[in-house]
Amino acid sequence: MLTVSLLHGAVPFAVVGLALAGLGWLIAARGRRWWLRLLPLAVVLAAIGTTGIVLAVEKVWRPFPDALPPEVVVSGGLGVFALVAAVVRIASTRSWWQRAALPLAAILVLVGAASEINRYYAEFPTAGALMQVPLPNQISLAKLGTAAQVITPPPGGTIASVWHAPADLPAHGAVVADAAIPATVSGFHARKAFVYLPPAYLTTPRAELPVLVLTSGTPGSPHDWFGAGLLSERLDRFAAAHHGLAPVVVVPDILGSAFANPLCLDSKLGKAATYLDVDVPAWIHSALQVDPDSRHWSVGGLSSGGTCALQAGIRSPKTFPTILDISGQDEPTLGGHARTVKATFGGDNAKFRAVSPLVQLAHTKLPGSAAMLTAGNKDKIYGPQQKRVLAALRKDGVPAQFTTVPGAHSWSVFGPALEKSLPWLASRLGLA
Repeated sequence: MLTVSLLHGAVPFAVVGLALAGLGWLIAARGRRWWLRLLPLAVVLAAIGTTGIVLAVEKVWRPFPDALPPEVVVSGGLGVFALVAAVVRIASTRSWWQRAALPLAAILVLVGAASEINRYYAEFPTAGALMQVPLPNQISLAKLGTAAQVITPPPGGTIASVWHAPADLPAHGAVVADAAIPATVSGFHARKAFVYLPPAYLTTPRAELPVLVLTSGTPGSPHDWFGAGLLSERLDRFAAAHHGLAPVVVVPDILGSAFANPLCLDSKLGKAATYLDVDVPAWIHSALQVDPDSRHWSVGGLSSGGTCALQAGIRSPKTFPTILDISGQDEPTLGGHARTVKATFGGDNAKFRAVSPLVQLAHTKLPGSAAMLTAGNKDKIYGPQQKRVLAALRKDGVPAQFTTVPGAHSWSVFGPALEKSLPWLASRLGLA
């Protein structure tokens, strides 16, 4: 049951069907008073309530810098209407069974609205992802230990050229879900990281594999890449086609909490940049048996995490010479330039410009770096920004590619974009 899709197939179809039935019953009351007075009142109150919620999210709370998509507003508005209509009808009826049934109808509509919002963002593809149950392939890094024998890539060659998969090669990789990466230098308060270890890491001899440091968007957590992004399944498919070889993927927390956004900078919001550029690589070198050649390391992310990958690749090109920017922005933002500058550097625009990626690109050369940029083909906000980043990278002489994936700004784009980029990453990282 935990693997049943919440995005496709019978479950979302049934949920929407029940929601429409509940909505129809909420509306279909008898009497002129309902149709001429109470139903219009419910519509007006729902519109006011929905508008208030949207303004509160977009102008006050601001968990993300973008406006809510129309599809999300409409779905949420129907949920608000269901609540209002149920209250109005309960107040206007003396029937005990209707008073008991009306809340149930409203709940069906709310669940249907939540399902449609989830289908838009693709945040919870399965019931297991929604419940955030432990991943089936979780292990403890301490129990895995250190392999006595490792296979290293030859100078200038690929690990695939010297790797021979042993007979006991696992069919799947493993996930470490409790990796505590100390903020020794930065002092950044990070949550625990997630790590994907390919099958070739789990054997003896162990392959010395390249590294992909992957970041989440905001709101978010390292778990998102494994729940919503199905990272294990995607990397397992790649490994199965390459004799167990795939990058070791480390997903650190660069936010601090679900709704925080330090913008991958060292600023008033915290030293997230030092944590990502210094503390995370130091931990990887000390805790994992991976390819130590930094030419075989990369950094990637989605949305604001894609922006973060671009920032890290420009700041620390020797650590992260390969950049995977999925639906990122052309500069870090909290939803407005002035707001962002005030929150990060107390309104000092010169300090902010000094760490803005496109400004840095105009004054920095990145020999040896390369980038892959991706956006949804329906993404009208981040797609154009990705193209501006692409132009700036190419003007700087950085080999950069741009590709699209069907969809808008959601996990229906982010996960497939990662999988689509794996062959390019494998070539860049000396894997195959």
